[in-house]
Amino acid sequence: MFVLVEMVDTVRIPPWQFERKLNDSIAEELNKKLANKVVYNVGLCICLFDITKLEDAYVFPGDGASHTKVHFRYVVFHPFLDEILIGKIKGCSPEGVHVSLGFFDDILIPPESLQQPAKFDEAEQVWVWEYETEEGAHDLYMDTGEEIRFRVVDESFVDTSPTGPGSAEATSSSEEPPKKEAPYTLVGSISEPGLGLLSWWTSS
Repeated sequence: MFVLVEMVDTVRIPPWQFERKLNDSIAEELNKKLANKVVYNVGLCICLFDITKLEDAYVFPGDGASHTKVHFRYVVFHPFLDEILIGKIKGCSPEGVHVSLGFFDDILIPPESLQQPAKFDEAEQVWVWEYETEEGAHDLYMDTGEEIRFRVVDESFVDTSPTGPGSAEATSSSEEPPKKEAPYTLVGSISEPGLGLLSWWTSS
């Protein structure tokens, strides 16, 4: 679920931080820049793990700050495909079941990846597994807040970098602004035995 990613960046340290240890100042600046941010095709950055190398620092004309090229390792949330995770149901919609891990909310289990047969209850706004038994079908509701075990089957990265002036003008002239997309989304599945709400598979 969490991986260490090697990165390189040039860190600017303002003059009023020169009295501090360089590593402490660099660690603070890197966490300000990266923590809780999604790096395209890398994942959700969590926190700095360590600094592996500091190159020479430079002060440029007209700027009293130091600029240091830093090699470091960062803890990143990026589960591998087919990994099994446990989260909580954040809500349901016709698009599927929305799951949260607490620190990451952009997880969707689409209808075709639910235990089948499944139906969406419009009145309750919840997905229901119509579990077949010898006595007939039993409705198992996927209620908000329930713990759910799922398999990661796909991921999607969207480049949400700011667009140029031309794109902004085109957007402002259109009737509706484009829907804001999440920069990193996981797609899950609970179609296998043992996956789904933990309460389904817990023996009483």
